[in-house]
Amino acid sequence: MTASERWLTALESRHFSDLTFQEVARSLRALSATYVERRDRLREGAALSGAGKRAAFAVFYGPLHYLLVREIVHSIPVAVGGPRLLIDLGCGTGAAGAAWAEACDPRPHVIGVDRHPWTLPEAADTYREFGLRARTVRSDTATFVFPKSRAMILAAFAVNELDDERRASLLPRLLDRASQGDRVLIVEPLARAVGRWWRDWQRAFVAAGGRADEWRFRVELPPLVAKLDRAAGLDHRELTGRSLSI
Repeated sequence: MTASERWLTALESRHFSDLTFQEVARSLRALSATYVERRDRLREGAALSGAGKRAAFAVFYGPLHYLLVREIVHSIPVAVGGPRLLIDLGCGTGAAGAAWAEACDPRPHVIGVDRHPWTLPEAADTYREFGLRARTVRSDTATFVFPKSRAMILAAFAVNELDDERRASLLPRLLDRASQGDRVLIVEPLARAVGRWWRDWQRAFVAAGGRADEWRFRVELPPLVAKLDRAAGLDHRELTGRSLSI
């Protein structure tokens, strides 16, 4: 059994211990509506309000984020090697950070950063299932104090959820770290809602020597994810996203 299979098995066992499949599928539909129609409520914690939504976030969106980031880092030649530390900003359940760390040789130590108390134990479990040396820190994505040592910095599905002021303050900090030798990867959905700030970040990354990409990957979903996808009336046979990297 691979690390990702162990992780998925552990997710299913943990989150279906008190919930039925139907309850999680119903919560997934509500969670999907929040992402698509009511994104302003994400900053209020709407995505993680209630056991059903938390389970849906963990067992459905976590694996999707893992698969997408895994494909992205394997598609960027310089992404799979570098500093021995990975900072997973806005780590959520740790899925995206685990995907990048797993692709590296040697694997980096991981620091998962999130301000929501529920996510940190989830992220710790994810890193553990992948055999990663890791710790978690409760802190805000925009104000986290970076260590002095060189690092890979990931912000996957996190920057878009910041308010304008915090987002604006984060950009120069990331570019400054990149100028000192850090590797920075930003991943967001391929959605119009991201466009309001994305163009400014894209220009800044490219001007600093980075790259901007849009991605479409055909993937085979894990069985449980595929079943939830159908039950919620969704279709994720093709994963899409956009990234900035430097």
